[in-house]
Amino acid sequence: MPEFDRRKTNMTRPRIRDRGIYLLPNLFTTGALFAGFYAIVQAMNGRFEHAAVAILIAMVLDGLDGRVARMTHTQSAFGAEYDSLSDMVSFGVAPALVIYEFALQGMGKLGWIAAFVYCVGAALRLARFNTQLDVVTDKRFFQGLPSPASAALVAGFVWVMVEYGVAGDEVRWLAAAVALFGGLTMVSNFRFYSGKEINLRRSVPFFVILLIVLAFILVSTSPPEVLFGVFVLYGLSGYADALLRAVRRKKSPTATPPLPDDKK
Repeated sequence: MPEFDRRKTNMTRPRIRDRGIYLLPNLFTTGALFAGFYAIVQAMNGRFEHAAVAILIAMVLDGLDGRVARMTHTQSAFGAEYDSLSDMVSFGVAPALVIYEFALQGMGKLGWIAAFVYCVGAALRLARFNTQLDVVTDKRFFQGLPSPASAALVAGFVWVMVEYGVAGDEVRWLAAAVALFGGLTMVSNFRFYSGKEINLRRSVPFFVILLIVLAFILVSTSPPEVLFGVFVLYGLSGYADALLRAVRRKKSPTATPPLPDDKK
């Protein structure tokens, strides 16, 4: 092509404006993504305790990136998309692969189907969350079990089994039940407390700080059992909430239609 035509083509082509990327919140997202990738690598190497801990670390980092972005006013569309893709790796692919390598591998088709149900549940959960982000009215609750909590449930199960020296083949059916529970609960319509109304910049009473210290002490005494128990209770909280609301609706008095007036 002649030089004149090349210059003309470059002049008529619309220029793409470079946009900066906020560094601080995306560092946390990158850390969560690395932790998820590290969990996959460790599971392939048979080091399941390291894999489970890496997933839990990814959950902590994922919880920090959004709060850091809001506190520093560095939210961006890029950060939201990057966070969603990171969540799919850390809380969708990684837990499914970890529990498959640990216990489901010897079950044949049923094993990888259970792992895939978890993986696709995480993908659908994230897709639904992204599409309903602007239409959700009650920010206090999530619709369906959040993918980080579901991943922590799977990771906690694997960590407890490794801590007590239980081989994956001995609990394969229980592992499949945990994977199916996590995957199906993520796409359910049950409500789960989000904690988004908690303001970290607001002053709190002294006993709140004391409770936080006691919680750290409790976790430090036996991290696998305590963390797994916490996320089991959180995973069941949505079902308990639905049951309580159903009981309340059943007990609430229904308005009876007025009787027609007797004609005299």
